[in-house]
Amino acid sequence: MNCMYILAALGVLGGGVADDVHRGRAVVHERVWRLLDDGESPAAVWVFFADKGIASDQAYQRALARAQAAFHPRAIERRQLRRTWPGLFDWHDLPVYAGYAERVAATGAKLRVTSRWLNAVSVTASLEQVAAISRLPCVRAITPVRRAVRTEAVPIESPREPGMSPRGFHGLAEEQLQQIGITDMHAAGFTGAGVLIGVLDTGFKRTHEAFTHSEHPIDVVAEWDFVDDDSNAGYDPNDPVFDDGHGGVVHQHDHGTTVLGTIAGYMPDVYVGGAYDASFVLAKTEDISDEYPAEEDLFVAGLEFIEMNGADLATSSLGYWAWYDWFDMDGQTAVTSIAVNVATSNGLACCTAVGNRARDHDLPSLIAPSDAFEVISCGAVDADGELSDFSSDGPTADGRVKPEVLARGEMTASIDPNDDYAYLTADGTSMSTPLVASAVALLIEAHPHWTVEQIRTALFFTADYYVEHGTYDPLSHCGYGVIDVFAASQWVFCPGDVNGDDTVDQADLGLLLADWGCDDPVNGCVGDLNGDDKTDQADLGILLADWGCGT
Repeated sequence: MNCMYILAALGVLGGGVADDVHRGRAVVHERVWRLLDDGESPAAVWVFFADKGIASDQAYQRALARAQAAFHPRAIERRQLRRTWPGLFDWHDLPVYAGYAERVAATGAKLRVTSRWLNAVSVTASLEQVAAISRLPCVRAITPVRRAVRTEAVPIESPREPGMSPRGFHGLAEEQLQQIGITDMHAAGFTGAGVLIGVLDTGFKRTHEAFTHSEHPIDVVAEWDFVDDDSNAGYDPNDPVFDDGHGGVVHQHDHGTTVLGTIAGYMPDVYVGGAYDASFVLAKTEDISDEYPAEEDLFVAGLEFIEMNGADLATSSLGYWAWYDWFDMDGQTAVTSIAVNVATSNGLACCTAVGNRARDHDLPSLIAPSDAFEVISCGAVDADGELSDFSSDGPTADGRVKPEVLARGEMTASIDPNDDYAYLTADGTSMSTPLVASAVALLIEAHPHWTVEQIRTALFFTADYYVEHGTYDPLSHCGYGVIDVFAASQWVFCPGDVNGDDTVDQADLGLLLADWGCDDPVNGCVGDLNGDDKTDQADLGILLADWGCGT
């Protein structure tokens, strides 16, 4: 088993419990008892199992084969391209042993979510039921299900007001896309075609004109409502509506629809999103009602769904900090962060909002899962590239810089979720995050063989703060700065990669030899690796030194 995952598995137990594992009964996190003692019964808790009920290596191999057969072929293809752990499938992909879940249910606890990645189920359980579950030999730990705070996108005004007229093909989105190099990528022919994006949010109403253009309707290949456990992640007339406290109302689908529009909207000369030719997997993972805040088990289930359906990247504008301290923001304690670690190891690029908790706290204000190891955590700037006051800061508890990148999160234009012919602007890192996700989609289209780490490297080292200073922001406010995805797309990992397939091999050698002796400073030389306008022995040396570079 991967060493990092072993640490993560211990970390998920939370503070003050890991030392007691296997002392005769499962460890129950102290906060679970406090919740139940405070009268919150039943409470939502995670139940972590000791194993997956597999007794031999032969049974393990058979289980892996069955797991692979259940995956979408596209998910297998993505893993072949970008997975970093050995093999294509491992222990994380095996289902929770059904007999263990049945024993938990037999206590009277109500099953909520099953997570193969965490080898756990979430349940709602009373004090007596938690005590009974803790005595089961197959259970190693019980922890609370943490609750989320949405990185709210606050509607500001309609951008069709005077002085805010559309500009060219991208319309109202022109400035925010231009700021991060997306308009240049579109001009170069990269629009997200062939890329599958997973979005986790509140729900997605898809009747807007920018989703239903006659020549370009949005393409949703899979969706699931994890709140109501059905196949409709779109508009549901039974979804909750509540007063926003300012004379208006908030609908279940508002936040997710606005986020999705930032990526997928398509109404030329009015509004065009950052990756409008992409396809989508949609996961509705949050109930907006006051009585039922978003909870992390639905996020984990949604992320597993997105990965299993073959998405290339996932983006979320949810964050978890209630009941977590900054000291837990180490990439291996919050279960959402652990889930993101598994996702990125499978080659699923992940973008998430760093949060809207500002920077005037005694401790850094980032939220999980922005502390995950290879997630791309996103802060917000205004139209001039100045850091937004609300954008949260890092570093993580183990000293890593967060946020890592920035995009526009003030007066960011998107579609109006409740008027099929209107548009609005909104504030929040939940608006900068889908812009960054759009950029990542374009990088994946341009460089389908790039790993998650290569995508991160190219974005970070071409962002404006890094370009100016040669490092990231030491205060962990700006990270590497505002991204430039067009510059990132030009990043070269392998100097000897003559044909641009992200590896150096016999095909590159053939091109170099065919170009041997080229000396054409006007039209250039394909095999000119050192930039001296000719192809010769020096270039051959570079290619041979770089042989095998890539994924």
